[in-house]
Amino acid sequence: MGRVIKVISLKHFFVLSMALNVSLILRAINQDNRAPMAVQKGINAAQMTFLSFPLLSSPTAAAPATQPLGQNGRERVINLDHGDPTMYEKYWKQMGDKATIVIPGWQSMSYFSDVKNLCWFLEPEFAKQIVRLHKVVGNALTEGRHIVVGTGSSQLFSAALYALAPQDASNPISVVSAAPYYSCYPLMTDSIKSGLHKWAGDAKVFNKDEPYVELVTSPNNPDGFVRHSMVNRTGGILVHDLAYYWPQYTPISSPADNDLTLFTVSKITGHAGMRIGWALVKDVEVAKKMTKFIELNTIGVSKDSQIRAAKVLEVVSDSCEQAGGSEHVESFFHFSHALMTERWRMLREAVKRSGIFSLPEFSSAHCNFFDNNLGSQPAFAWLKCDGDDVHDCESFLRRHKILTRGGKHFGVSPKYVRISMMDREETYDLFIQRLSQIRS
Repeated sequence: MGRVIKVISLKHFFVLSMALNVSLILRAINQDNRAPMAVQKGINAAQMTFLSFPLLSSPTAAAPATQPLGQNGRERVINLDHGDPTMYEKYWKQMGDKATIVIPGWQSMSYFSDVKNLCWFLEPEFAKQIVRLHKVVGNALTEGRHIVVGTGSSQLFSAALYALAPQDASNPISVVSAAPYYSCYPLMTDSIKSGLHKWAGDAKVFNKDEPYVELVTSPNNPDGFVRHSMVNRTGGILVHDLAYYWPQYTPISSPADNDLTLFTVSKITGHAGMRIGWALVKDVEVAKKMTKFIELNTIGVSKDSQIRAAKVLEVVSDSCEQAGGSEHVESFFHFSHALMTERWRMLREAVKRSGIFSLPEFSSAHCNFFDNNLGSQPAFAWLKCDGDDVHDCESFLRRHKILTRGGKHFGVSPKYVRISMMDREETYDLFIQRLSQIRS
């Protein structure tokens, strides 16, 4: 009798084990089936929205991250409206664990990073790697500057306007930038309806005899040209946005020596999700006010993001100093410069084949980083529809399932569009293929 009970128990155990395994397998299959549900149901791009980006062109500017390609990818909507720098993923995958960090649960619990520093939430290691990278690249002076860290350059932009605007003025200070200007400048300047500052448009036509803040973006977003201040009047304050002043985009001719300069990790290394940027500020009082703005706005900046950003910048600097060695075959900037060179070559060939578009031409200049004469290859392409029958290039390309940002958002003719050059290889290759086949 005892033997029978023992056999039955083993049989029951075996059956129960099989049932559990089948249940787990079915559960995994169901989860896999649920993941691409949007694709299975055939959700149209026009019905989707990205909440994380200011989609200025139209509701259709949001395409799902994954869509069925259809025959030769003809049905896929290509979204190149925003500058999400996912093309850098390939490099960082090749780096393996070099940029990996481990943050213990007890670390970074305090609000404070360095109470002796003017920017008390700036992580010392991040500040160290910022100074090191600028020295390695040679694109900005850091001596005699205060570093203010922000949640991307967008927050630093707002902090700069807060710090530079007179607190006791009867009227808000005018903020200008030469057209075509970055499309978010007007929105960010006026979004909070501040009584401190107001958007006043194109710097090239600004002629008011009053204080002003001029935003100088160089290389410029969207057209990629090197910029200088345009307003020739007294009482002006300059803010330099040098997000793209890095060797993969433009020749590094000399280190920037400005009163207030903005940088962001996203356009250097591609780590947009970190939401980390920094400002180099000469005037101590301006730096204090910027720090106060960020304190009031977000009570500092994520330590975890700063720690991770410090490690990424360290790897970039290491790759430059150790290029050709066993650890780093090539520097990050050699890799990214070669990638941008190839993408611009492909784009110019596609434009030539199509025959109805044109692109800016850039003169070459000596790059101190590469020690060579090089041309610019911006992060965005400033494409023009040349045909007389096309008056709105953004709408024209949308009919071909290519989503871009039109010139009207940058203060110029709608015959222009801005196109991101920084998407993944698959998306970019499909874009080139489709653009080269477009005819008027």
